[in-house]
Amino acid sequence: MRMHDVAAGFALAACLALPPEAFAAAKSGSVLAQRHKFDIAAQPLSSALRELSTQSGVRILFPYDEVASIRSRAVQGWLSTEDALERLLVGTELKHTETGVGVVALAGPPNRSAARRSPMAVQYAQAGAPGDGGTLSMTPQAEPAEASSPIIVTGTRTTTRTVVQSLAPIDVLGTKDLEASGKQSVRDLLGTLVPSINVSNNGAGASWAVRTLSLRGLGGDQLLVLINGKRRHNTATLFINGSVQNGQSPPDLDLIPGNAIQRIEVLRDGASAQYGSDAIAGVVNIILKNDTSGGAALTLGSTADNGGWQGRWQIDKGLALGPDGGYIHLSADAVLQDNTIVESTPIACQGLPDCSSINAWYPSVGGVADPRNRTVDRHRAKYGQPQVIGGNIGYDAMMPLSGSLELYSFGTYSKRHAQGWLTYRLPAANNNIYSIYPEGYIPKIHVRDEDFQTAVGLRGGLGGGVQFDLSSSYAQDQVDYSQTTTLNPSLGPLSPTTMYLGTIQFDEWVSNLDLSREFELGLPEPLSLAVGAEYRENKFTISPGEAASYINGGYRFPAGHHLAGQFAAGIGSQGVSGFPPEGSGTWRRHNWSAYVNLEGSLAEGVEFGLAGRHEDYSDFGTTDTGKASVRIEPVRGIAIRGTASTGFRAPTLQQQHYASASTIGVVIDGVNVLRPVQALPVDSPAARALGAVPLRPEKSTNFSAGLVLTPLSNLNLTIDAYQIKVKDRILLSETLQGPAVVNILRANGIQEVYGALIFSNAADTRTRGLDIVGTYRARMEGLGTATFSLSANFNRTKFTHIDPPVTGGAGIEFIGRARQGDLSEGTPRNKFIANMLWETGAFSMNLRATRYGKIYARAGTTSNVTADWVACTLGTPGCAPAFVDNMVEPKVIFDLETGYTLTKGVKLSIGANNLFNIYPSKLKPATQTGGNLFNAYAPYGISGGYYYGRLNLSF
Repeated sequence: MRMHDVAAGFALAACLALPPEAFAAAKSGSVLAQRHKFDIAAQPLSSALRELSTQSGVRILFPYDEVASIRSRAVQGWLSTEDALERLLVGTELKHTETGVGVVALAGPPNRSAARRSPMAVQYAQAGAPGDGGTLSMTPQAEPAEASSPIIVTGTRTTTRTVVQSLAPIDVLGTKDLEASGKQSVRDLLGTLVPSINVSNNGAGASWAVRTLSLRGLGGDQLLVLINGKRRHNTATLFINGSVQNGQSPPDLDLIPGNAIQRIEVLRDGASAQYGSDAIAGVVNIILKNDTSGGAALTLGSTADNGGWQGRWQIDKGLALGPDGGYIHLSADAVLQDNTIVESTPIACQGLPDCSSINAWYPSVGGVADPRNRTVDRHRAKYGQPQVIGGNIGYDAMMPLSGSLELYSFGTYSKRHAQGWLTYRLPAANNNIYSIYPEGYIPKIHVRDEDFQTAVGLRGGLGGGVQFDLSSSYAQDQVDYSQTTTLNPSLGPLSPTTMYLGTIQFDEWVSNLDLSREFELGLPEPLSLAVGAEYRENKFTISPGEAASYINGGYRFPAGHHLAGQFAAGIGSQGVSGFPPEGSGTWRRHNWSAYVNLEGSLAEGVEFGLAGRHEDYSDFGTTDTGKASVRIEPVRGIAIRGTASTGFRAPTLQQQHYASASTIGVVIDGVNVLRPVQALPVDSPAARALGAVPLRPEKSTNFSAGLVLTPLSNLNLTIDAYQIKVKDRILLSETLQGPAVVNILRANGIQEVYGALIFSNAADTRTRGLDIVGTYRARMEGLGTATFSLSANFNRTKFTHIDPPVTGGAGIEFIGRARQGDLSEGTPRNKFIANMLWETGAFSMNLRATRYGKIYARAGTTSNVTADWVACTLGTPGCAPAFVDNMVEPKVIFDLETGYTLTKGVKLSIGANNLFNIYPSKLKPATQTGGNLFNAYAPYGISGGYYYGRLNLSF
């Protein structure tokens, strides 16, 4: 609740307590002239009057029978109480008269007979006054209230549209949704509550700490993220070596304090014409708290089997600034998370499966196998969630200036240190120096983020009904990489074991000017016109690591060594190599854009929206996008809606210039093994030799059609079908491997690397799907209230075109079988969410069941396997080449949270995410490389159930 609302409530209570003589002595007219910041949705006039009373402290006496059938417009912004009341009454025959200080009476035309009106058909609209039962008893039972439908600011430039009136599908997650979800991050919360959003939980190398969102089966960088309607910057890190979200650098939602959020609006529709590049799949708009409330929370929990204890501390408080409604809301959260270590498989020995070979695990001595080889514990892998320590702070502030002007600012600042284990290297392996690591080693990568964004703006009226918003924001994400328990084998015994790998940094500066005005043209609703412009600058920097992290020392194992005469395998730090000077640098881009947006109502129940945008990039030229929307409500409570739009997304600077090597699985001689694989910039000589060409922007065409049903005030159902075509889609290739690729890499000076990853525009895709969202709110006599929701998403992506292999390259498709599988089958084709939130007295319970459809991880090349999918040597009986695909079977994941309010402002909750400790399907034996056991494509992770307790304080 805003401070001025609280003050208004106290003022009203004081007024009600005063004797009538006090009213007569007061100066008339002072209360109606006071300005407040109103936020009243379009709704029945009777309930709108009650909201105006609550937000202003003025009592309103009105004739119920004349008001009951009237629906009011929305009223928002800084206005006097009198101006706000007059806006609510526009189009009616009602007049208002001030009958006392803080009391207003509404009346119809004088020719209507007051005698026909029942004396009980009069209602007070007033802010609640505890114990004022006498006044309230005069009012008749109110008409059935409409379900709360908040004003939305995403997907529209008007200030009056509610969720049920939206021209495109939109989800609004309010404070209650955020608190009852039980999720520990904004990213996981969205993946849990929005059926068409899936979370990617796996990655490798330098990007494993970044987890991304997929909306409607598209990529994380095809989803635009806004904070208070302003563009959120992308992470500097490029998500690589994972699965579905390969090759993306989307905004990192973990770097936003969760307790700073008032609500989240998710627009499930293309919006490039409204917001610019990246909004192909939709928009997530995070609205920060703007009141003077406060709270604190402490959450402690752990998994059932794998450790990974976690502590999260949060505190936020809003403060009033000045007497006119200014505020600043401050938020902070901190997290301590230990890593989990999940069950793994024995790591394979070198040579024969029974570890009887000479150098199977430990080095041979004098040509004799070490007897420990057959008895050593080969469970050495440490897969699971990373260890994290981090903190976020945020603020949102506004100060009214003269007239209707408001100066506002908001921002976030974060620091995070994440560390995790990579893959194990055997003692006798040629990428180990036995004198340094006699038991082998697992490199541990450290990722240190420092991230901030701050925005400042001025908004208000220019006169003549014109509203403006002028803003500018600057953001930076800097990521430092280092490794411990690692080495550079090519340096031999002189190799350091701790190395600095380098730094990447992404900067973004965005400035916006938005203008809007409503025009009265005799239509059912005013015509809303908005125009605006945006200027954006981006900068991406790669700074090299220390020399030991990338150089080739040329070390050859000496005489007497079990690998005497051989060169050590592996150049640079193991796990993730450092950024070399030749791959470092700074790259810049700028672009400007202008848009126009028109919304209105052609007839009662027929609404439309039109948008167009022109963008000019310094490196990709110009583009134009557009959008048309319509909503028709032929019968109250039944509406159909549809949109058609075009979209545009330029490749990020990270996609154009990122270069890093990581150890991942490749197939050599029919066997899946772990080897270094290099991500190559498209303009590098090796990439060009493999067939890479400069990247082009991708373009999209979106269509959607939906049905909105509100048969009861507490029941709503939306069904939306969609199709999204993306031409020249920017995709990271699958791992390009094989002798031809290795030869090209070596010819271009890249040694000891066994595969390559390259960006291209080599494919067109088409995504079709269906979203269904239903909500029912019930008041149960004597049992409190319950909110039931059932939602589902059905989604399928198909490749409509794939470029053939480039002549002169390695003869390999960039978008082969594995990459096609990632995009078409790497996320669930269907997802169902059933949720019940029950509240009675001091007790609350939230129960949720989420069913994920099957997922496939397709293989890009064949491996030599038996009928039981065990790796084998070609030529042995029962051994044949085959694609070793892995499926994540459909699973139902239950989440539960129960809470009890111990006393006012103190609540204790216990809960579980993944209540029944469900794990994803296991990998087939031939793909259990490096000790991997579980299929990491599962959107619910591989660490099992998480169980927690939380203490909430509100003040």
